[in-house]
Amino acid sequence: MKKKLVIISAAIFLCISALAEDGEYAVSKISPALLKNAHAVLRLETLSLEIIGHTKTTYKNHYVITILNENGEQWSPFYEYYDKHRKIESAEGFLYDVNGKLLKKVKLKDMEDVSGVSESSLIDDDRVKRHSFYHKVYPYTIEYNVEISNSSTLFFPYWVPQGRAGISVEQSSMKIICNEDYQFRYKAFNYSSAPIVTIEKNKKITSWSVKILPSISKELYGPLWHELTTMVIFGPTEFQIDEYQGNMLTWQDFGKFIHSLKQGRDVLPDNVKQKVHALTDGISDVKTKIALLYAYLQKNTRYISIQLGIGGWQPFEAKFVATKAYGDCKALTNYMYSLLKEAGIKSFYALIRAGANAGYITADFPSQQFNHVILSVPLANDTVWLECTSQTLPMGYLSDFTCDRFALLVDEDGGKLVRTPKYGLNENTAIRKVYARLNSEGTLKVNSITNYTGLQQDDLHGMINNLSKEKVKEYLERDLDFATYDIDRFEYKENKSVLPVINEALDITVSNYATISGRRLFIVPNVMTRSHRKPVKDDQRKYDVILNYEFRDIDSVEIEIPEGYTVESLPANVTVTSQFGKYSITSKLNGNKITCFRIAEQYSGRFPAASYNEMVKYYEDVYKADRAKMVLVKNEATKGF
Repeated sequence: MKKKLVIISAAIFLCISALAEDGEYAVSKISPALLKNAHAVLRLETLSLEIIGHTKTTYKNHYVITILNENGEQWSPFYEYYDKHRKIESAEGFLYDVNGKLLKKVKLKDMEDVSGVSESSLIDDDRVKRHSFYHKVYPYTIEYNVEISNSSTLFFPYWVPQGRAGISVEQSSMKIICNEDYQFRYKAFNYSSAPIVTIEKNKKITSWSVKILPSISKELYGPLWHELTTMVIFGPTEFQIDEYQGNMLTWQDFGKFIHSLKQGRDVLPDNVKQKVHALTDGISDVKTKIALLYAYLQKNTRYISIQLGIGGWQPFEAKFVATKAYGDCKALTNYMYSLLKEAGIKSFYALIRAGANAGYITADFPSQQFNHVILSVPLANDTVWLECTSQTLPMGYLSDFTCDRFALLVDEDGGKLVRTPKYGLNENTAIRKVYARLNSEGTLKVNSITNYTGLQQDDLHGMINNLSKEKVKEYLERDLDFATYDIDRFEYKENKSVLPVINEALDITVSNYATISGRRLFIVPNVMTRSHRKPVKDDQRKYDVILNYEFRDIDSVEIEIPEGYTVESLPANVTVTSQFGKYSITSKLNGNKITCFRIAEQYSGRFPAASYNEMVKYYEDVYKADRAKMVLVKNEATKGF
């Protein structure tokens, strides 16, 4: 009995010892609620920004993340950039196993140091310190401490404990430290409490914190991330970078700073001035002048990024671009501005956040939220927008890269937010006519003529202007919605107008288009344009549905059926009307030809979460109608022939 008690006591002692050995970051200490739908858990995050003056800040970041599985690897690597203004003062990292036991550690000097130059940059002074423990035994935990000094106050960090879907949070905090009289600005999302403000040693400390944030699952067609999670963005009032000072209290103030960076940089060399006048003197129509000078820009310059010192903000002089025949978005836009100025045409340097579906800025919070520059040319009854980095876009067309978003127009009076053009239902069209001939072996010979406009032609524009004819054919050979087919002929014609148009002509041979069963052929009369949207029903939908893209597709199809066959059955005509769009498809027999007419419209907007399943049903109906089959049957009189 005593022996048994000794064994039990020893076992209890071992268990207690094992628990005692668990480190602070043992995975067993994570609340089960934070493991649900999570690939990683932010165990601890403490961020601080100390504003020491108009030319200096110190930023500290201490964070601990448990990587639960392979999908959590996106949070594992350490990555910090540095440049002339931003210096990594110290950094260290630690790796822990499932029990929180320290396995490895790393210092700043041991981290990889690589260039931060992108492929589009000719020269750039950005560099990156990066590190990964490359540990694949899940779960495990990484910890990093980093301190960064910055000799500019133009940029303030933001606080977002959950940077993306799939990570939960145990605790996270952010504090701003500054002199009592310094006024910084902030805007909070999904943070209802006021920050805590304390005074210590004549310093004002403003703090935000959260605890226990479960993982967020991002929903299809959901709102932007700042609507879903806790986030606070920050901005200075007065700031400085190099010798340039500015104020960010209003957009007008910020615009004055941007204008100061480009002031005096619009002087052209004499030979270019002469060229401007040779092109435009004697022409009365302003749009014609703009078109001639924009064509001159596109023909004689190309885009290359150059980011040295304040070069990420300050454009190179117009003389530089004229001599070198290249520049980044700032330099090329400033050059086009200078060409127009020489011709007596006023234009506006315009900051914008570029990228397809990436155009959101917080319009009521003046701050640096931009990554690109374009040009705005106001006319009496119109505004011409110019993308100066493209050698192929038509004058006045912005594409999905910069359309339908805020831009900050800049001149000597400061900055002003305006919206760029939106391309809607009537602009984004694809009108297709298909003439096809089916034989009794099931092969379909297709001649397709399609007219694409607006955003519907964007991808084609990029393809035909940047790829060889061979590469275009390779793309077509794998992109069309047929199982087995050959491209017999293709041709593209482009009309580079303010609303650009691309005409596409295709001759295609589709093998086994029809399914053969005895005397019958089964085919889909809707040959070319089919919806691929199949969202899944969700009775627990939490967030609104956001659709940003509007378009209209119109298809007219004529199929000559093989001799000796008649139509046994046609698909039912379908009409579906919804707040998300409108769709109809009809098929009928005219002699020995089947005609099919299809029209589909997609609307944009913000729709309540409760309507999500209505959208699912709408796209389900469209998906099925697009693939409905007709049946051809071989006449008895021709059977055997």
